[in-house]
Amino acid sequence: MSINAKHLATFILGAAAGVAAHKYLQTEEGEKLLEDLKTKANNLKAEAEGAIDKAPEYFEELKTKGAETLKGNFPDAEAFFKDLFEKFKGTKGTASTETDVTPTPDPIS
Repeated sequence: MSINAKHLATFILGAAAGVAAHKYLQTEEGEKLLEDLKTKANNLKAEAEGAIDKAPEYFEELKTKGAETLKGNFPDAEAFFKDLFEKFKGTKGTASTETDVTPTPDPIS
């Protein structure tokens, strides 16, 4: 693998940005920025952990309300989805009539 001028320039720019960030973070303003970022990160982490704890309750409520809304607005939706599911699985008797094959008689020799 050869190193060309583009790769070298990218490396030098990256190193310069790292040095500049380090210098900035050593100042009082930079330390204040770091503390602010740490506080925001901890708040975000706590919020995410709370959301994880509430997720099962939320999805159960969503499932219940969604089913009630679906039944209220489309009363025959439950039967439709049951039929569709049974046709998909092939467990309903009426769905198998489409795939019945009538046997052909053996020819007389």
